Amino acid sequence: MRYNERELLSLARQPAEKAAEIRMSVPKKGSVLKKRLVKLVVNFLFYFRTDEAEPIGALLLEHCRITKEEENIFSISFIEEPERKYCFECASEQQCQEWVEALKRASYEFLRRSLIFYRNEIQKMTGKDPLEQYGISEEARFQLGTHRQ
Repeated sequence: MRYNERELLSLARQPAEKAAEIRMSVPKKGSVLKKRLVKLVVNFLFYFRTDEAEPIGALLLEHCRITKEEENIFSISFIEEPERKYCFECASEQQCQEWVEALKRASYEFLRRSLIFYRNEIQKMTGKDPLEQYGISEEARFQLGTHRQ
């Protein structure tokens, strides 16, 4: 996926589907949990220092695993780089579960599967491919079984 810094900053300023101050650690040796403002926008997870307006990092939720580690801890790791693991500590088990569910729903893979499901349902009901009008109905990313899961 291609994006530039200005586009990413613009996306970070959009209203969040979910946001909270939680403790997180990045995959650096000796990294400790630090309080961060974490903000989910579409399929990007931005994280900020609590006193700054611009993000210090962003995670694209593509080809990743979201795992509940402990009662109030979850992690995000990347399939192609399993050592690149971000850990998050929530205030409660409920908050942790809410974050895990929201992040799984925001992943590219979930969004793609949802699009294919609804595309097929619309096609069954109307007899027409809803993506055809956009000229993208034959693209591989919108076909079942052609994209790595």
